[in-house]
Amino acid sequence: MTVIGLDDTDSREQGMCTTYAASRIADEISAAAGAVTRVLLIRLNPAVQHKTRGNAALAIHTDLGADRAFEVAREFVADSAVTDDPRTSPGVVVADGTPDAVPDDIAAFARDAMSRHHDLADAEALIDAHGYRSVGWDGGRGRIGALAAIGAWRAHDDWTYEYISYRELPRRGTPRDIDLDTVFAAADDYYPEAWDTVDRIEGQAVCVPHTPGPILHGIRGDDADAVRGLAEHIQGEPVESARLFHTNQGTDVHLIDGKLGDLTDGYAYRVDGTVVDPPETREGGHVFLTVGDGDASRQCAAFEPTKRFRDRVRALRAGDQVTVCGEVSGGTLKLEKFAVRSLETTELVTPTCPDCERRMESAGAGQGYRCRDCKTSSDGKVERRIERDLEPGWYEVPPCARRHIAKPLVRGGFDAPIHPER
Repeated sequence: MTVIGLDDTDSREQGMCTTYAASRIADEISAAAGAVTRVLLIRLNPAVQHKTRGNAALAIHTDLGADRAFEVAREFVADSAVTDDPRTSPGVVVADGTPDAVPDDIAAFARDAMSRHHDLADAEALIDAHGYRSVGWDGGRGRIGALAAIGAWRAHDDWTYEYISYRELPRRGTPRDIDLDTVFAAADDYYPEAWDTVDRIEGQAVCVPHTPGPILHGIRGDDADAVRGLAEHIQGEPVESARLFHTNQGTDVHLIDGKLGDLTDGYAYRVDGTVVDPPETREGGHVFLTVGDGDASRQCAAFEPTKRFRDRVRALRAGDQVTVCGEVSGGTLKLEKFAVRSLETTELVTPTCPDCERRMESAGAGQGYRCRDCKTSSDGKVERRIERDLEPGWYEVPPCARRHIAKPLVRGGFDAPIHPER
């Protein structure tokens, strides 16, 4: 067996896509009489500086010999990678052996790459230590992701699927011709086995990208037959080719359990705390609040693209106990989801006169309250029940705002009731 890893062949502007590169390399392996067992689509830490939007690396598992597999992958990437994009720095790594038997340090490297950072020197040292074949272009930074993809099969066990359909070459760069009614109908038929296909409230086909790349649509879910079947029900322009990927998408593998006082930019966390300052809507429609834990506190934000999720955040108030999840950037935790652990259900208010029902006035420092007209009094403020628009449990951004690696609530496995968004 041989494992081929590749990364960073794509371009934001010119439309190449590493998933397409992997699919084409898999086709060429088949043409060279090699069997392809599976193709992995691995999302790495989404907060790293050098990345495209999804920060994907790819791995191909095959029985083709390592020398021939390396030749096929190297030639394809050399011919097709968009190396004139200054942000593209492709890399290919090829390892002998089965995916289940990669060394422990390679599996650990892969596991850390999904939530932390690696330098190119770290990858090069491991590549050299294990005698892996590798090549890079324009610095070859993509060898980091390529090596992580090689170790991913051992490093991860919560596999989901994506079935990606690709456009014919002459159509790329033009508006996609898709019957959106068939997308929404198929999304209903295959939900929840296939998720994040559409955003019903916003009226968006989330599975259809807006970039100029080769992807026509990508269907994600927990069941391989479901994502393939949904894709086949979508009507529109002809499909050049399609491929099923095993992936870590929708798993929250990027989140690190942390404490509010120990958070660092460039990582994504899951942390507990109490709402200290109530939510505040600022210019642009962004919502900010402060969550604290003892002496530590952290500003959290739900930005405008998270749409109706902001209403959930606005419904929080000081004293609510929460778990917040998201990437830290510029010292602010950018919310992806949160759990309400307990809600403040009462507040202290100035008492009302039982006779005239008007609000009492202060009788002076430490002297309680009184009604000047009725001469009634109260020793202090009284509790009033608060009607809340939230219930305990998990809340998430809508599908149109969810990053690839974030786990949709509909997948289950959470430690509190869920309130999924469709």
